[in-house]
Amino acid sequence: MTWLDDLAEALDLQRVTLDNIIWTLIALISVFLLRRVSRRVVRRNTENSETVYRANKIINYLTTVTIIVWVAFIWVDAFDNLPTYLGLVSAGIAIALSDVLKNMAGWVYILGRRPFQVGDRIEINNLKGDVVDIRLFRFTIMEIGGWVDAEQSTGRLIHVPNGLLFNYDVANYTEGFAYIWHELPVLITFESDWKLAEQLIRQALEECAPDVSGAAGQRIRATAQGYNIRVGTLTPTVYLTVKDSGVLLTARYLVEGRTRRGREDRVWRGILEAFGQHDTIDLAYPTIRAYLPDGLNLQQPK
Repeated sequence: MTWLDDLAEALDLQRVTLDNIIWTLIALISVFLLRRVSRRVVRRNTENSETVYRANKIINYLTTVTIIVWVAFIWVDAFDNLPTYLGLVSAGIAIALSDVLKNMAGWVYILGRRPFQVGDRIEINNLKGDVVDIRLFRFTIMEIGGWVDAEQSTGRLIHVPNGLLFNYDVANYTEGFAYIWHELPVLITFESDWKLAEQLIRQALEECAPDVSGAAGQRIRATAQGYNIRVGTLTPTVYLTVKDSGVLLTARYLVEGRTRRGREDRVWRGILEAFGQHDTIDLAYPTIRAYLPDGLNLQQPK
């Protein structure tokens, strides 16, 4: 009778497995239909694209959690054997799915600690861009920089695994203090009137650089409640130094991260127009000067 008992046990196991598969399919179909209906309801009740996006993300999160709980409930006998089940598979999961678990932990870190959110401009592992999407295993940025000057968009989407957050530093351009310092080096010749050049650059900054000192000060005070930020003067300034080919005047001013190139264009135009009105100022370029104590004989040999 032993083989009959084994056969009966096998048939009973197959029946249980088949029932679990059917219930799993029912759960998946039901949840996906509910998600589809929920998305339609959101689209019908709002026209704001950002609101629709955030609502869809919440629906996706709830859908994922619901599926995991429902399927686990079906296949682990309503959690009666959950400790035993987890004990058997935890070692294999930790090895085979280490990267997956790391990405999921990164996702939890993003939602909990919020090092960035959708819309922020960040840099991680030499990748720069605007965050356009955050998902369970990766986030997506619209790339800036690369072969494009002044950190403008390249048009490429880069999908970054969430696990990279634990291996690399994240620089956030827009969190808290929404402005960054931008420097514009202007190199003039040694013979130029550098005092007049400095005055003209300051005038160009006053006319063309954004006046963000008041707004920046308010943002700094607000951000200082969560960070120990110490910032000196917020008004545009000009620093002077000497280089091999001339006198370097560096214009420094605050600008919003996404407007660097446009503002730089306006400031440069103001500087060039001002310099063009004075013959005592010339832009410098790399040169080599030689000193000949006996002078230079240009006579042709006889």
